[in-house]
Amino acid sequence: MSLAKDIAACRICADRFAATATRHTPRPVPWFRPSARILIAGQAPGLRVHEAGKPFFDRSGDRLRDWLGLSQEEFYDLNLVACVPAAFCFPGYNAKRADLPPPPICAGTWQDKVMEELPALQLKILVGAYAHRNHLGEKGPLTETVQNWQRHAPGVFVLPHPSWRNTGWLRRNPWFEADLLPELKATIRSVMDQTQSNQQHSS
Repeated sequence: MSLAKDIAACRICADRFAATATRHTPRPVPWFRPSARILIAGQAPGLRVHEAGKPFFDRSGDRLRDWLGLSQEEFYDLNLVACVPAAFCFPGYNAKRADLPPPPICAGTWQDKVMEELPALQLKILVGAYAHRNHLGEKGPLTETVQNWQRHAPGVFVLPHPSWRNTGWLRRNPWFEADLLPELKATIRSVMDQTQSNQQHSS
């Protein structure tokens, strides 16, 4: 069985999810192949992603694809993009309908194994504070981490979460769209052009 199938069959959080306000069953959403060139590292699937079985298949995903300059077809090309969140399942809601955090056991069980299966990565895009901590050890304020994005570029880009709850943050930080996003889109296109060129030479 492949690693992606092992993850899809994982039920280690079944009791945890049954105790949430949503009382849902696990539905891991693994989305990666060893050929992927771009990593999207996020937090955890939301309810719509849980229902659809596709990462970022919601309004946040629409905003993220706009930030990246990728079409839906390009974003969901498993040979190009891998989506590896801190937790592969929707963690559920608490009694106040607020998102619960990703269970640490998920990353502890699967993340290193997944990263070992992605030898072709050329670009890592870290979306939100959980991804910043998991991949960079960054524990400071999110705004400070994203403001210092050039420390990690061009191989790694740090982004806020594309949730519509962060619309106010975007208004308060216009440098994000003016300075960071053009560099990110250019880097993504460079990776895609190089990938296409390599495929043409190998065919």
